[in-house]
Parts: sequence; structure tokens; C-alpha cells
Amino acid sequence: MPSEPRGYPEKLEIVPLSNAVKTAVSVPGSKSITNRALVLAAQCRNGGEPVCLTRALRSEDTEVMVESLRRLGFEVADDMPETILVSGAENSPLIANSNADLFVGNSGTTMRFLTAFVSAGKGRYRLDGVPRMRERPIEDLLSALRQLGVNARSEFGNGCPPIIVEANGLRSGTVKIKGSVSSQFVSAILMVAPLADGDVVLEVDGPLVSEPYVAMTAEMMRQFRMPVNEVGPGKYYVSPWDGFGPSEYLIEPDASAASYFFAAAAITGGTVTVSDLSRQSLQGDVRFVDVLQEMGCRVAECQSGITVHGRSLRGIEVDMNGISDTVMTLGAVACFAESPTTMRNVAHIRNKETDRISALATELRKVGAEVEEFADGLRITPGKLHGAEIETYLDHRMAMSMAMVGLKTPGVVIRNPGCVAKTYPGFWEDLERLRA
Repeated sequence: MPSEPRGYPEKLEIVPLSNAVKTAVSVPGSKSITNRALVLAAQCRNGGEPVCLTRALRSEDTEVMVESLRRLGFEVADDMPETILVSGAENSPLIANSNADLFVGNSGTTMRFLTAFVSAGKGRYRLDGVPRMRERPIEDLLSALRQLGVNARSEFGNGCPPIIVEANGLRSGTVKIKGSVSSQFVSAILMVAPLADGDVVLEVDGPLVSEPYVAMTAEMMRQFRMPVNEVGPGKYYVSPWDGFGPSEYLIEPDASAASYFFAAAAITGGTVTVSDLSRQSLQGDVRFVDVLQEMGCRVAECQSGITVHGRSLRGIEVDMNGISDTVMTLGAVACFAESPTTMRNVAHIRNKETDRISALATELRKVGAEVEEFADGLRITPGKLHGAEIETYLDHRMAMSMAMVGLKTPGVVIRNPGCVAKTYPGFWEDLERLRA
């Protein structure tokens, strides 16, 4: 069952909290894990039995993945809350439909993962998305797929979607792929490598951004019983697989979503526990709490989850490459520190839902912060904060991050708050619960 439609207003004013927050929250399942699990589950044969994904995220990003898998001929049942049943093909071919037109909206994971996945099929596939998706580069992934015998190309010849894939299965061999634009290119190849006609050696050519996401992918593949080994820095060896995976897979709470509530504790000087999340998470973004700890917060872990206790905040200098999805969250927290905060090594986030470096600098200046923008990051100097109308650029993380500023600053208004539906449809309701 798709997530229930919500009546989002055109604008939403964030009313400051009257007291320091003190609460425990539960956040939805991880978007990154849910979309990976959907692709991996679709590859499972399991004697015709489905793979049950529990605590699965229901959002725009995951729903376009589910709908695309259905268009490819897979049976996907999602009529129970937080549960998705995926039935892979019992016999060949793995992908039943040899011709499909897939619309992925603004979901980068769906575009990258399915471009690789349909390459393991036999037929012609076209993948497209919203106008912003047509601006997001994907040529490095297409180049890697061509090394595996796939005719994969940008329809307009500009290295961006729409993508045309003419596939006749994946061949074995060594493939070199650049990881400087998106780690999702590497993850996409890894996840389909077990479907090749022999062993695949994947070598990352040059620097790899957001490396924890690739580590997440490799570990999830192992949990799905796929033979993958990292045989050296940025070098992976993947063998063909018998198609038998787990019957059930539990998805972790979303660490990126948790960052907003940890930020609320830091900004208000309060205490927030995010339930069922641990430092042993597959998700690199759980390390956001380490950044808050460096800024002065106290972080504690117990059986129920991770707790952040807000304290006086000091500015820091930090390499955010491994946890780049939390750059905007840290940008909000930095406004309340006693000294400047500098974030570097995240040039790749200019290719996200929006140019996140430029957009964040623009919106933070609106509320009174002084921001110096670099090619690969920014430096935020706290100032006298005031209200402003925040442009979200159709970017869910901009809306949720800048809402944190409004928890202590009157007059912060979020335009198009409905953009949170991309990964966290119930965010505004959960944020309101901080007042309880």
C-alpha cells in the first residue's frame, strides 16, 4: 500500500520551542537500505518464496523503486505497513519484461541502481525522471556498464538521463569505475555483479566519495548471501551466486533522518534519544553524533538507542565526505555555535537534488549567518539570527535542516514543505511531537 497522501501547505512557519526538548523519537526505516534491499530481494530466487522486508520506508523514493520493479515484471506486495514482500523470478529470465519505460521521479538511488539492474536483463529499457534528474551526471556508471558488455547510453548524449539500456546480460571481467561523483555508481555495479556470467573484479578509479555507503552495500550483499570480497582498497571481487537469499530482512532506522532530531537536542540544549539506532549501524551517517560530540554535546548509547544531550556548542573544522547527507543538518547546528564551523571535501553534493553547497549558503545568509562558500564546502560564522522565508529547491534535506533553525529563531518559514515526502513523509508530525 503506498504511503497515505498528506495535505502539505504551500508554506509552513516553524514555531520555536518554549523549552529545551527532552524526548525519545522513532524515525522511519532507512531509505538507502530500503532501496538497496528492494534490488537485492528482486534477485533472490528462493524457490519462488518472497523476501519479506520489514520496517521498510514508505516514501516517494521507495515507491518509485517499487513501481519500477513491477513494470519489470516482479511481484511486489506492499499492502501492510512497513512491510514489503518481493518475489524474484523462480526460473529464467530474471527480468520478465524485455521492454520497459521507467520513471524514477527525483530518486537518484532508483535511477542509478535500476540502470545497472536492467543491464542484467535481455531487452530495451528507458529510464527517466524529473527535470532535475536530467541534470544529474551518470556517465561514469554507463561507462562501467559498457565494460561489462552492455549498450548503455544517455539518450541526449550529454551524460545525463534519460538513459537507454539495450541489454543481453552482464559478462564477466574487470571493470574500472570512477567514484568521484557518486558512490551510488559503485554500489549499483556491485549489486548486479553476482548476475554476470562469471567473476567480476571491480576497481574504483581515483577517489571515492561517501565511502561508507559502498561499505553498506557490500555488507548488505553478504547478508543476502552474495559472494563479495574487498581484496584491496577500492577493489572488489564478486562471484556468481545461486540466487538463494534470506526469507526476511530487517531494515534499520534512517540515520540521516535521525540527524535532525539529534540536531534539535544540540540546538535547544535538550536531550533526544533516537530509538533502535546504534553505533554499529550499517549507515555511515550515524557518525553525525561524533561531530556533535566534538562540538560539545554529550552522546550516550544504550539498549534503546542513541541519546544526544545538548551543551554549549563550539565551532569545528570537519571533513564531511563520509557523511555528506548531514552537511545541511550541521549547517543549521553551526548557526548556534560560539565560533565558526568549516566543512570541507563535499564538492560532490553540488550534484544532489540541488547544488547543496550553494543553496545552503544562500539560505543560511537569509537567517543572519555569515557564510563563505568554497568549491568543496563552506565556512559558517554565527551571527544574530532572525526569521526568513526559506526556499527548499525541491530538496527534502533543505526543508528538514532549516526547520532546525526555526526551533529557536522566530519567523522561519519553510516554502514547499511537502518536499519531505521524498524520504520522510511524516517529518512535520514527528517534529511537532518534540513539543509534547
